[in-house]
Amino acid sequence: MRDVRKLILALLFVAAAIALSACGSSDSTTTNGGAQAGAEGGKPAPEAENPAGADDVSTIVVKNGEPVGGVQELEYSAGEQIRFRVTSDAAEEIHVHGYDIAKDVPAGGTVEFDFPAELEGIYEAELEELGVQIAELRINP
Repeated sequence: MRDVRKLILALLFVAAAIALSACGSSDSTTTNGGAQAGAEGGKPAPEAENPAGADDVSTIVVKNGEPVGGVQELEYSAGEQIRFRVTSDAAEEIHVHGYDIAKDVPAGGTVEFDFPAELEGIYEAELEELGVQIAELRINP
């Protein structure tokens, strides 16, 4: 089972590299798979994880109760759509503080968030039951 997960993860990284090199465009949402976001909000960091077909959506991978690559920094401008996914190896509630939005992610599943950036400031997304921060949402004026 571990080998299958490693293979899937490797294929996702290969697909991301192909998609990034083929596309070369700027997105309106930061995509971040372990490194800090690019200096400009809304543009993906060059080393960002980006599954094929998901060019404008950040994916946070949670494994063993921790975000792979550390806390993800996602940056938006007020009025933009905040869009990101959380994939987890264990069932957990994902809570976006400040916006007070919570969704359950099933074990081995994915949950998507899509809501307007109406509140400026810095907000945490966390694994609610574990109290572990997985993302920092920075909404600029």
